[in-house]
Amino acid sequence: MTHAVLGTGTVGQAIANKLLSLGHTVVLGSRTADNPTATDWATSGGDRASHGTFAHAASGADVVWLAVQGQHALAVVAAAGDALDGKVVLDLTNPLDFSQGFPPRLFVCNDDSLGEQIQRAAPNARVVKTFNTLANALMVGPEQLPEATDVFVSGEDADAKATAIEVLRAFGHPDPIDMGGIGASRGLEAWLLLWTRLYGRFGSPMFNLKLVRG
Repeated sequence: MTHAVLGTGTVGQAIANKLLSLGHTVVLGSRTADNPTATDWATSGGDRASHGTFAHAASGADVVWLAVQGQHALAVVAAAGDALDGKVVLDLTNPLDFSQGFPPRLFVCNDDSLGEQIQRAAPNARVVKTFNTLANALMVGPEQLPEATDVFVSGEDADAKATAIEVLRAFGHPDPIDMGGIGASRGLEAWLLLWTRLYGRFGSPMFNLKLVRG
């Protein structure tokens, strides 16, 4: 399977490296074709690693990962354009606003979400909100915690969610929870209001939700 990872930061590189370790072909996408971070990553990644613009990366992919800061998400979707049409797009973003310092606020919440905005901006893509509720180290290495924890998917397309769940299980998350439609992004993104405060309290991002059901 070919994956496009849009974003060259720590989240994007963590996802891209995990995918390579699982045997996938990965294209790291960035704003320009000559992005030095993407170039260095592809050079060191071997035969299954390459890089290009957001549109180039998405065009040949089976699955596209949106792994950028929330404030840039819609611009990246616009740059990828119709290369996202028909693709499973895994949206890892959060609408965090640090303009007033830490802890951040959300720049969209309550009656809308960034996940919904992304789906509206790419109406022919099959957007699945996932992995926005935990740190990137735990996205790719959940075994670093002493017991299994929970991750979530939400989106309008059942087949896209099934693909997402298959990938999440390969990453080590045994039982992802299907939250329903993309509107569930409102709750998943709102978790960051508590997550960031827990991060401030613990001084570490190495924690995650575990739901105990009766």
